[in-house]
Amino acid sequence: MRGVYTLYIDQWGNRFYSPTVKHLREQLGGGRIQKMYQDKRDGRTVHVGYVIGQHWLTAYRPLELAA
Repeated sequence: MRGVYTLYIDQWGNRFYSPTVKHLREQLGGGRIQKMYQDKRDGRTVHVGYVIGQHWLTAYRPLELAA
């Protein structure tokens, strides 16, 4: 979701808001960017966030549903 602010929460509970991964990396002071995956019970593997340096960041996106 480029350009849409996304909430990222790391393993220590720190919160970061960023519209892009590049901006998120700058907030954290740099580091290598790797995708973070999670295995689901049905056997699928899904992309859930990023590992940047020492931070394991889970992404939470805004959700809008019609009323």
